Amino acid sequence: MADNSDKSQALPFLPRPKLLDGTMAGDVGFDPFNLGGADKQSLINMREAEIKHGRLAMLAAVGWPLAELWDRSIAGVLGLEPALTSTGSSPSLLNGGLDKIEPDYWVIVASIAGLAELSNKEAKDEKGRQYIPGDCGFDPLNLFPEDAEGKLAMQTKEIKHGRIAMIAILGYVVQEALYRSPVTEETPFFFKSLL
Repeated sequence: MADNSDKSQALPFLPRPKLLDGTMAGDVGFDPFNLGGADKQSLINMREAEIKHGRLAMLAAVGWPLAELWDRSIAGVLGLEPALTSTGSSPSLLNGGLDKIEPDYWVIVASIAGLAELSNKEAKDEKGRQYIPGDCGFDPLNLFPEDAEGKLAMQTKEIKHGRIAMIAILGYVVQEALYRSPVTEETPFFFKSLL
């Protein structure tokens, strides 16, 4: 029987990329385009980016449809113009409508992102080799386990949920670009109550 340890778990007909040895959370040997880089530091930087994008996508996967469902009513209560497009879709590059968003909002978002990056850099410098990609020291509910097995399981859950959320956002974008209607209207069984 052949030894399959050198084969990718995700693509068993391909060799496992050398840097993906299964020690990182969510690592199943999937990097067919070698985006992880040539060394461990490049891989860790890419993992950090994947975690950050995954976290944003998880927020957006919830926020996008909620904006389409509640923006008009919230804007009406506050006496503001709705930020949705003319079709009722969330503002995005393909949908348009980003011009309705106040410049102050973008300044606030960029400032918060900058502060988060500075905090992340400080954590990296402080922890050195003990730093775990994505560890920003934010766990107000104390959900992150103390034991190594629990930590790996929680990190694996986060990375997998982030990956699914990134695919969901891509689905929202493609669906709204193709059908020119809000994702909440195209798939109401996901977003509207049966009651």
